[in-house]
Amino acid sequence: MNKIQKWYQNNLKIKTSEPKAIWKSKTKLGEGTLWVPSQNSIYFVDIKKKNILVLNTKTKKKKIIKVNKEIGFLSHIKKNIFILGLKSELRVVNLKTKKIIKSIQIEKKKPLNRINDGKTDFQGRLWFGTMDNQERKIRNGSLYCLDKKLILHKVDTNYYITNGPAFINKDTFLYTDSRSKIIFKIKINKNFKIIKKTKFLKFSKKDGSPDGMTIDSKKNIWVCHFGGGCITVYNLKGKRIYKIEIPAKNITNCTFGGVNKDEIFVTTALKGMKKNNTKQFNLSGSLFNIKTNIKGLVSKPFNIKL
Repeated sequence: MNKIQKWYQNNLKIKTSEPKAIWKSKTKLGEGTLWVPSQNSIYFVDIKKKNILVLNTKTKKKKIIKVNKEIGFLSHIKKNIFILGLKSELRVVNLKTKKIIKSIQIEKKKPLNRINDGKTDFQGRLWFGTMDNQERKIRNGSLYCLDKKLILHKVDTNYYITNGPAFINKDTFLYTDSRSKIIFKIKINKNFKIIKKTKFLKFSKKDGSPDGMTIDSKKNIWVCHFGGGCITVYNLKGKRIYKIEIPAKNITNCTFGGVNKDEIFVTTALKGMKKNNTKQFNLSGSLFNIKTNIKGLVSKPFNIKL
């Protein structure tokens, strides 16, 4: 790459298409977007309906897989094998055969908690959070990491509603407490101990709450606004550099995908909406697709040996 190409790449202004509802899935609480390149498919979940939804973007074929517990996210391992973040359980399962390969119980002493959002980092380790399932105003949520040896590390505590993470590098990531409307910047050491934690962003009431997020190849952070009807983009200094209005009220989760990693898939939620809201935001609960001139970072498979 020559100097002109490098300058152009570093100074490229974000451009996006109009958001398009590609699946009017009517998700009560859509979450957990996951692009699986080997299958040309976007996976996402409906937490409250206990569904995994799959759309093959090449064939346009849709599939809904029922599970027996509320599901916050899923992460790919290989072929048809995934790890599911369920209520009080991480479950390694073959989604084609339904065979359960491994089950790890989470927070046995907190039966009213459930797992919420989760993603793999640059090394293929699995990060996820828990929260009070009744959404009471209690800080019952924690942040965990499951390593490739299936050892569970409790990294942080005292969250209301955990969301994220988005990884900046192998030691530093962003993590959200949605009820507090704060995105934290966290740095850890090799033993999963926090060595620095600061406030990266604080949302105002009119912005809604920060929900799921993703990161692009320029290290810009794309944040979903629950109750705010949009995605906003921030650089690493916390400056807002772009905004996408979406014709839904509760924007919950997003990820980059597509053949060229330049499409964004976005989940939304009907949860908590009143009738007049559903008329105004009639595409709420849909899966959206947005095309952009910026490439994203696609989640690595969960790095364990089976």
